[in-house]
Amino acid sequence: MRSAYQYRLRLTKEQELKVERWLDMLRHQYNYLLADRFNWYEQNRCSVNSCPLVCHLPDLRNNPDYFYQKRTLPQLKKNRPWYGELHAHVLQDCVKRVDLAFKRFLKGDGNGKKSGRPRFKGNNRYKSFTFPSLSKNPVNGNILTLPKFGKVKMIYHRPIPEGFKIKTATITRKADGYYVTLSIQDDTVPNIIPVDSVSNPIGIDMGLKSFLIRSDGSEVPIPQYYRKAQKRLKKIQKAVSRSKKGSNNRKKVVTKLGKAHKKVADTRKDFHFKTAKGLLDNHDLIAHEKLNIKGLAKTRMAKSILDAGWGQFLSILSNKAENAGLITVAVNPRNTSQNCSKCGTKVPKKLKDRIHACPKCGYTKDRDVNAAINILNLAVGHPVSSKACRATEGIPGVGKKPALSR
Repeated sequence: MRSAYQYRLRLTKEQELKVERWLDMLRHQYNYLLADRFNWYEQNRCSVNSCPLVCHLPDLRNNPDYFYQKRTLPQLKKNRPWYGELHAHVLQDCVKRVDLAFKRFLKGDGNGKKSGRPRFKGNNRYKSFTFPSLSKNPVNGNILTLPKFGKVKMIYHRPIPEGFKIKTATITRKADGYYVTLSIQDDTVPNIIPVDSVSNPIGIDMGLKSFLIRSDGSEVPIPQYYRKAQKRLKKIQKAVSRSKKGSNNRKKVVTKLGKAHKKVADTRKDFHFKTAKGLLDNHDLIAHEKLNIKGLAKTRMAKSILDAGWGQFLSILSNKAENAGLITVAVNPRNTSQNCSKCGTKVPKKLKDRIHACPKCGYTKDRDVNAAINILNLAVGHPVSSKACRATEGIPGVGKKPALSR
């Protein structure tokens, strides 16, 4: 099992200058290696699959792949001695980033989905570097020892669990300071409980008025952090657009804008973690919809959907459940709002219809609670009833909210 703990760093002025110097050198090397990849790509590709009898081809060169570019690092330190300040593994990680970006551009990821053309990094665009290996015990209290960088002070707000080993450390520059992300690993694997052994499952239906509504009728209010901060963000953005490019005043306002956006993202992420913990503390199986969030983000409700952060929440929920040995099941949301959760009859409803009333069995329930029960039934494989569900039966006002039609 592998996790990541992030701590804020308290660097001295000299250490901050050193971090910025390392980031700038790595940025230049990244751009050089990426340009070398593009030069090879342009010289060795051809739009046709045949050549004339007489042709003049340039001398073809070998592909500057990961291993080829990694072998150029010793010569780099000879030609540019100031690169000797960087740790060798940090430079190798820079080569690895170039290789990953270029492979995703040409071949795509594991699912075959290709990324866009890699871009060269401008000033302040290269924001992190990674130490792939550390000493045996790099953390001593609130002091972290990094190879060839020295000891740095961090806010050690939560201890690393017993039995975990620190594998990597990544220094990141953010709008409000510098952070270190420690990747920790434990060889033990939690035992996932089988679906047949669950004792307290729950189904959740994601929404925009309520963040989610459970199959027992309870709901979690949606905080709308971005919409609440939108007025302040607009004011700061206007100050950025009015300031002169390259001026110190513009740099200050841009930093202020970055901090404001980071606060919104941090508060949203904290809400997601607490909501996921509340679900996993009380239930051993959580069933949710398998949403096409990218497709939903192209609709008129894009701002509200992205503000809710459904994708981040479901990712956090899945990771935390796996670490705890619990289960999350994603089901197809098709007709979960239309079908009756009691008899299975399809009851067509428009978006404005907020109450599910089955004409066949007479079952009446809030539309979203009915959808959450259907999601739970699909995940478990059979109808599930609970005291909480029966307690809310027949109450039309439970969890009333506008939802996406399915």
